[in-house]
Amino acid sequence: MKNSFFERTMKIAVPVSLQAMLQSSFSIIDQIMVGQLGEAKIAAVEIGGKPGFVFNFVTGAVAAIAGVMVSQYIGKKDEESVEKSISLNILTVSIIASLFFIICFVFSGSIGGIFTNDIRVLKEATPYIRIMSLTFLLSGVGTILAVVIRCRDKAKYPLYISFVSALVNTFLNWVLIFGHFGFSKMGVKGAAYASLIGQIINIALMILVFLKVNGKIHFSLKLDKIEKRQYIFMLLPIVTSEFLWTIGQNVNTYIYGHMGTKELAGMAMTGPVQGLLIGMLSGLAQAAGILIGKRLGEKEYDKAYKESIWLCLYGLAGSLILSIMLILLSNRYVKFFNVEKDVRSIGTMLLITFAILIPVKVENMIMGGGILRSGGKTKYIMYIDVIGTWLVGVPLGLITGVVLKMPIVWVYFILSQEEMVRLIISIVLFKKRKWINTLK
Repeated sequence: MKNSFFERTMKIAVPVSLQAMLQSSFSIIDQIMVGQLGEAKIAAVEIGGKPGFVFNFVTGAVAAIAGVMVSQYIGKKDEESVEKSISLNILTVSIIASLFFIICFVFSGSIGGIFTNDIRVLKEATPYIRIMSLTFLLSGVGTILAVVIRCRDKAKYPLYISFVSALVNTFLNWVLIFGHFGFSKMGVKGAAYASLIGQIINIALMILVFLKVNGKIHFSLKLDKIEKRQYIFMLLPIVTSEFLWTIGQNVNTYIYGHMGTKELAGMAMTGPVQGLLIGMLSGLAQAAGILIGKRLGEKEYDKAYKESIWLCLYGLAGSLILSIMLILLSNRYVKFFNVEKDVRSIGTMLLITFAILIPVKVENMIMGGGILRSGGKTKYIMYIDVIGTWLVGVPLGLITGVVLKMPIVWVYFILSQEEMVRLIISIVLFKKRKWINTLK
């Protein structure tokens, strides 16, 4: 069938997934570069990246709202509301970015001290956090513009931009970390400066493409009472849930960090691989938000429900393949790092554990990251995340890691059972169809 649902899904999902994979693959290269400097440097980058991790998820939540609004209004052919949605969400991420910048720039040393007492790690992490705080505004605005471009059915352009900026970032990592072409050897700080320059290039290209695809917009924040109420009721639950979820992930890092630098380094080694594999299927979540959002904007509710099921099936099939691949290749990956044998062993076992969890994580990503929020009822996502993270994951992590002092592999596996709790709740909400809704 011409222009089938699968084809429309892949038109969005493939470029988004390739973009995520591209960014993660370059992150793997970055991590391997830093990994040549020893486990303390690896741990420093892991800790130094935590504020950015929180920021990216919070602004990702705002971007998800932007996607819901823009896709539904495009479905309704309401261009005036599209312009107001873009303006409102750019303002929101700019405010959030400014707050994160102030906190991270001023309190960079204190932030690193939350996760570890190792002086070697803190010495490297503090300047890294301060430099990375300069990227927040660039990254946040760029994320919103990329979402709008995808909603205009031009998902390939953010992919091309990411390729260019990631390539520049990786090249500068090699130059600045190790000191090539006359530059002094900067180590961890070099990685931060490379990321900053990469973000500058990314936002410059994103603005140019946005103007080409969307055209100039008239920035307007003139919302009536219903629109203001609707936006706040969508935004607050999802930003709250993402913020609380990322704080929960930082609690996990606190647990790993206080188990020892080797354990933290082992976990840090797995991060880029986790991002790469989840990134391979992240496009399905974006496709779900856009395609199902447009269906809801057109009030085709039965099609939205049926197509949501297909998206979940696509994710399940892909995640099982990735799980098998990771189990087979995990041991080879850790050999790239210049670390002790026991750190490599920890990294291998954590990767295998992650492989077992991939199918559940992917289904949660598609459900929570796309389908359930496509109708704008984001309070459901908040309930799911708060229950999963703070009633299941964090307590299990503290009990197993801090109280019982179990090996890190078991700590990671047990606390990750929050994913199963999330999935069960999501399936129940999905079947009740309470998430189905058209914006005013």
